[in-house]
Amino acid sequence: MDSPINVLLIEDNPGDARRIRELLAEANEISCCLLCADRLSSGIRQISDGGVDVVLLDLSLPDSRGIETFSKFHAQAKGLPIILLTGLEDGNLAMRAVREGAQNYLVKGDTTPRSLARAIRLAIERQTILTASADTV
Repeated sequence: MDSPINVLLIEDNPGDARRIRELLAEANEISCCLLCADRLSSGIRQISDGGVDVVLLDLSLPDSRGIETFSKFHAQAKGLPIILLTGLEDGNLAMRAVREGAQNYLVKGDTTPRSLARAIRLAIERQTILTASADTV
């Protein structure tokens, strides 16, 4: 069996964090170790320690809001795949975030265990391919 995927969830709402934890527990396709941060600043500190495979990033945090949350985090993420979480369906924001380097954009209320597991696996795979192609250039 593969080793667990270390997922960093940056989410300040305890109810949303609990829901993500439950979705990951129900996702039979992957095994995850969930790490949590409730501020952008603490999430950035956590990735600097290493050991994170993928990040689930809420865009509305006490110390940052909107696309700036992603931009600030992405600048520090050093090749980590980032999946954005939001409570709002916003196609324009989703496209902008993906153009700027996010691997995916999930609406919290629409996310299922299977869709979350798939998003995590694909984000890690895409990032691996991007990193490999950047290394060959």
